Amino acid sequence: MLTRTRLHTLLLTAAFTFSFATFLSAQTESKTATAQPDGQHDFDFELGSWHIHLKKLLHPLTGSKTWVEFDGTSVTRKLWEGRSQIEEFETDNPTTGHIEGMTLRLYHPDSKQWYLYWANAKDGVLVVPQIGQFKNGVGEFYAQDTLNGKMILVRFIWSKTNTDMPHFEQAFSEDGGKTWEVNWITDQTRVPEKS
Repeated sequence: MLTRTRLHTLLLTAAFTFSFATFLSAQTESKTATAQPDGQHDFDFELGSWHIHLKKLLHPLTGSKTWVEFDGTSVTRKLWEGRSQIEEFETDNPTTGHIEGMTLRLYHPDSKQWYLYWANAKDGVLVVPQIGQFKNGVGEFYAQDTLNGKMILVRFIWSKTNTDMPHFEQAFSEDGGKTWEVNWITDQTRVPEKS
């Protein structure tokens, strides 16, 4: 039979143990949540200079299977301690001519998503952003746009981002995202920095 003092001690010990276990659990959860990447550095792989090999479908969403291939360069630098980036892009080929443009990437910490804005030197228009994020090393970004006066959805997918040869694909959908047609593929090769 337990004495009142002994019962009181056991109850206090149990209460303390429970409280301490709860505290430790909360601290572990807090540290785990803090340790999870917030997405701010998801595009760090793009920093630097690149040789790019491109494949472009000449007439998207027409049933055409005619692709052209060409090469170019891109350079990406960070701004705002990595929460923003500018990518400068340039290529020439006989079919599509000279393409010079830039991508402005802006990170939104509240949504943990990136907004990707493209502008072409030809018209100087900053288009509506592709919005999305990375999961398991693959980035998916979506926007609504028009093609030949018709509303379409646009999807960007970034993969192989943990290598020196990242892969990018752009696809269009004219049926609300039920089916997608890839129309632009970019494979990049990092240009080593000169020492």
